[in-house]
Amino acid sequence: MAKLKVEERKLLIKEMERLYPQAECALNFENTFQLLIAVVLSAQTTDKSVNNITPELFAKCPDAKTLAAADQDELETILRTIGMYRTKAKNIKALAEMLDREYGGEVPADYEKLIALPGVGRKTANVVLSVGFNIPRIAVDTHVFRLANRIGLTAEKDVLKTELALMKAIPEENWILMHHALIWHGRRVCIARNPKCGECTLGQWCRKNGVK
Repeated sequence: MAKLKVEERKLLIKEMERLYPQAECALNFENTFQLLIAVVLSAQTTDKSVNNITPELFAKCPDAKTLAAADQDELETILRTIGMYRTKAKNIKALAEMLDREYGGEVPADYEKLIALPGVGRKTANVVLSVGFNIPRIAVDTHVFRLANRIGLTAEKDVLKTELALMKAIPEENWILMHHALIWHGRRVCIARNPKCGECTLGQWCRKNGVK
């Protein structure tokens, strides 16, 4: 599938900025620590499901030290409504222990240090850097991967190649906004199984306009 040309990409980015000027992370958090935990918990689970359980979690474990000291069974009970809750309870407890031990409870603004934390992969690290520290990154989740390749911003078969291709296709100053805008558009219009092509204003650029 042919990718968008430079001028097409510029127009597409302008339209996404118009559509989603307030696009932001849908997870609820009050600080970078809570952001990190929420993003780890959101893997293969909806943000809404995570937002339903984090108020109780953060009320009992507001920082790395308290989460590190939390009872494993109690954590599992709090997380039981989200996918892979046992593994996630284990990971966030180990993550908190490492933060408390090595970084004084603070979340490091460093990609390599972030991905060394239990339960933290490339996407999570990129979200934390982008949302928590305002460092330009493009985090590729299922929505970003689907839209980037469906619209024609990229033409890749895996997440990493899509991320690297997006970094070339989109100017760095637009990375953060486009990451969120693509997610919002993927949830509201360009959904996976039945995209609402009739409602989409990106049709003039989309390489799969009308294709189910």
